[in-house]
Amino acid sequence: MATEPVRKPEPTSFRPYVAADAVIPEFTARAVILGALLGIVFGAVTVYLALRAGLTVSASIPVAVLAISIFKWLGRSTILENNIVQTAGSAGESIAAGVVFTLPALIFLGYSLGVSDVPRVLLLALVGSVLGVLFMIPLRYQLNVVEHGALTYPEGTACADVLIAGEKGGSFAGKVFAGFGLGLVYKFLNEALLFWRPRPIYQPGWYPGATLAADVTPEYLGVGYIIGARTAGMIFAGGVLSWLVTIPMIKFFGAGLGAPIFPGTVLIRDMDSFAIWRAYIRPIGAGAVATAGLFTLGRTLPTIFRALRSTLHQLRKGQGGAEPVAAIRTERELPGTVVFGGSLAMILIVWAVLAFRINPGVSGNLVASILVVVFGFLFVTVSARIVGLIGASANPISGMTIATLMLTALLFVAAGWTSGAYPAVAISIGGIVCIAAAVGGATSQSLKSGFLVGATPRRAELAMIVGALTSVLVIGFTLVLLNRAYTRIEPLTLQNIEMTTEMRVVGQASQNEKSYQVINVIGSHAIPDGRYYYDPVDKRIDFQERVGIGSERLPAPQAVLMSTVINGILRRSLPWGLVLLGVFIVVVMELCGVRSLAFAVGSYLPIATTAPIFMGGVVSWLLQMITKRQEGEVSSGALFAAGLIAGGSIGGLILAALVGFEVDQKVAIGSKYWPGLAGSSVFGLLIFLGMAGALFAVGRKKLE
Repeated sequence: MATEPVRKPEPTSFRPYVAADAVIPEFTARAVILGALLGIVFGAVTVYLALRAGLTVSASIPVAVLAISIFKWLGRSTILENNIVQTAGSAGESIAAGVVFTLPALIFLGYSLGVSDVPRVLLLALVGSVLGVLFMIPLRYQLNVVEHGALTYPEGTACADVLIAGEKGGSFAGKVFAGFGLGLVYKFLNEALLFWRPRPIYQPGWYPGATLAADVTPEYLGVGYIIGARTAGMIFAGGVLSWLVTIPMIKFFGAGLGAPIFPGTVLIRDMDSFAIWRAYIRPIGAGAVATAGLFTLGRTLPTIFRALRSTLHQLRKGQGGAEPVAAIRTERELPGTVVFGGSLAMILIVWAVLAFRINPGVSGNLVASILVVVFGFLFVTVSARIVGLIGASANPISGMTIATLMLTALLFVAAGWTSGAYPAVAISIGGIVCIAAAVGGATSQSLKSGFLVGATPRRAELAMIVGALTSVLVIGFTLVLLNRAYTRIEPLTLQNIEMTTEMRVVGQASQNEKSYQVINVIGSHAIPDGRYYYDPVDKRIDFQERVGIGSERLPAPQAVLMSTVINGILRRSLPWGLVLLGVFIVVVMELCGVRSLAFAVGSYLPIATTAPIFMGGVVSWLLQMITKRQEGEVSSGALFAAGLIAGGSIGGLILAALVGFEVDQKVAIGSKYWPGLAGSSVFGLLIFLGMAGALFAVGRKKLE
């Protein structure tokens, strides 16, 4: 057998669960296929969840639990096969997070998102995901082996514990399936059959502008439970500031004004709470999230420098004459030629996508490709280490992406590239880097789980690439499905509209047997941002196209934020007064010693999103007090909550299909036969509290 030159492992007392000299089934066809299928499912789930809440949770543990359960049904498997399944399956979640946080921003820049655009999303996602895996490979030894005691990898360690428990005979997949079933049935009864109100709401007349609301969905309850009481409370606190303080304040001081205030285009006294949120709170929240992301990134700068220094040291050490030895199984990984060659191929694809699909024939695409390499490797390094410190769910991917977009936009401004397709080029760079960072963190976590159970790194790296290649196939189509399902054409009459630089023609459309120009508006003082059907002859707007992604049903907060950053820098269209309010709110929070990112995200989201997340955090806190479990510990409640997320999100995708086929009103029997009960906010809230009670009851039980 040929040997391969590698470095000698540094001395360590750690011994994995499966010995390095053991030979058992690992990279089998059934493990790879099951991992790819679960990656597709959780990729679609994450697309839906990220569009609705702007949040994601790690899929490694539920995928590991499902792998153990399914293989027990099909016939006994090995722990290393189960590890391959969780590695490939976790790729879908991480890729979807990176895609949804960035690429839908192209919609807000005037680009379409139809079936014909799926190949563009697919290629950008493919490049980012493969780069994330390849850039992580030279970091694996340093992060997983050398710093074994220093980097705890909380979720990766918990996933390894689940795999080992499953190998020893633990049976706990029923908790995931129970949560999945409850979440799916609840979602169908609630939002398809409309047996009770999907969004209970209370707007007191004695406090104009104030709103309390909750999207009573299983996925939000599950997310709140998993992220914990403190983070959920911080998110809700941001929502309280926006919806119970800032909006009523704007309503109070603006009630007597006789003219609209930019970016609003109607009188404040004629705006409801949700219109004020869209016009004024979003820019404030954008400034808050961007600033909090930069604060979070700034705290990781020492980590960045240490990671880069140690990585370069390891690379020099590997090239500088380390004694060639035959690699033991647990040290075999993909060779440097694959890393270099694969990275070069991905860069060529980036250039081709930009040159032929987004920004034809412009030499700046070469600069963009170089920026992808530089920022990609930088933030994969950061992401891989941060996952080792705080876990994948808390990884500040959005902060890294904001930094990438700001630096890219400033470079473009310096070069004079501020018009045409350059905003889309900048978003594409940010999207690829965001996906690479998310996948790099997930790969780092999965490789750590493999290190603990005794997996072969090379096979785990291949499994991650296979999971990425299959997951990207469904993510673009899921985006298109959701966007199309919730897109609406609504009548809107605006006369004497002259085309300005803030209005751009992006296509043609026909409505009521009449042809229109489709115009995209960004930064106008006369018309709110959005898409409209414009009659250039009569100079009037007859219809507004309310795009599904970015609507109240799918607010896509991260993507809206990214487009806001790009437009603000390249097109100078930001309402800077509002943005600076958000900036200094975060500065105040940081001066008070509060980590501000969760708070800032909450200030940006609808309170209907943050309130049910907070309820999940409350259930987690109560159980932590009663059961004395540790934060992040794998428990019955965590597995049940993961099932709620999966079931609720799958139910949401089914509902989107019903809406897309225009049969949702036909199945909504609740609002037809008992409208009083189905429309009651109190009844809807009581049903939701019943589901929270079920989560509490399951969470009290011990895992067996």
